[in-house]
Amino acid sequence: MTDEIYIQRCIELAQKASGKTYPNPLVGSVIVHNGEIIGEGFHEKAGQNHAEINAINSVKNPESLKDSTIYVSLEPCSHFGKTPPCANKIIEIGFKKVVIGTLDSHEKVNGKGKNLIENAGIEVVSGILEKECQELNKRFFTFHQKKRPFILLKWAESGDGFLDKDFQPTQIGNSLTKQFVHQLRSEEHAILVGTNTALNDNPSLTTRELSGRNPVRILIDFDLKVPENFNIYNNEAPTLVLNSIKNSVEGTVQFIKIEKENFIENLMKTLYEQQIQSVLVEGGSYTLQQFIDVGIWDEAIIIKNENLVLENGTKAPDFHAESYKTENFRNNTVKFYKNH
Repeated sequence: MTDEIYIQRCIELAQKASGKTYPNPLVGSVIVHNGEIIGEGFHEKAGQNHAEINAINSVKNPESLKDSTIYVSLEPCSHFGKTPPCANKIIEIGFKKVVIGTLDSHEKVNGKGKNLIENAGIEVVSGILEKECQELNKRFFTFHQKKRPFILLKWAESGDGFLDKDFQPTQIGNSLTKQFVHQLRSEEHAILVGTNTALNDNPSLTTRELSGRNPVRILIDFDLKVPENFNIYNNEAPTLVLNSIKNSVEGTVQFIKIEKENFIENLMKTLYEQQIQSVLVEGGSYTLQQFIDVGIWDEAIIIKNENLVLENGTKAPDFHAESYKTENFRNNTVKFYKNH
């Protein structure tokens, strides 16, 4: 049971960097000596130290490391990236035991880190709170296993199933759900909208309500109808514009040509090539429906204002899944869905 407690702590530490480590996973690590935590660390940002190194560096008395157990939520890396491999460091120190939450499905790691440590004569236990550790990095695992980003659909609808009144931008959520949406944005790697949403709402797609990082913005605009003085083109975040006209880079904006046929499939391939690990699809209705129709989505979040009746406007997407969780934000209901 003790192993679970320490791996749970690794998960809590890892979550502190939620949304900040792309394209790297979220990882936490704890070092235990004689039943006491003597070091902790997590991976804070791509290019910086990995969790294990931060945990090792936090230990006041390095002498005690070789008689300690190191816990890590994800298998230690065994390859040279921007930083040296953690597996080598663990072997060099000579920990007496290594406990791993889940193995890393990334082709460069995938069991190699564990084997390396075991071959050096160190005891390794893996698969502790494995499901929770995989959930922590569902975006990272989806990206490497399915060769596409993790897709989260999100929209807000009225009690009678409309996204707006008379096709004009309409406030459906409340101040609490607005904050919740900004939180969602800060956790995903990118956020996507179609032409109509960009034209009608002129969104910035940033995390104004929080101090989180701004996600990469993705605009689907085949005919480049959205004027370049619109908010989505400002320099607050890198922006990808998928279109059928040009390939070019202009400041923080990258235009990428894409085929209309089998669009969602092509889009997934393009975003995988761009190393985008997760996408929050915010609209509009037509864009959301395209993902729903081909079944390419992992989770969905629907905000509903039951008391609001709009009678006419853009209809909410046609969606028939069973929610696994409901939360109330004052007069708004938020339902959560998973695509099994």
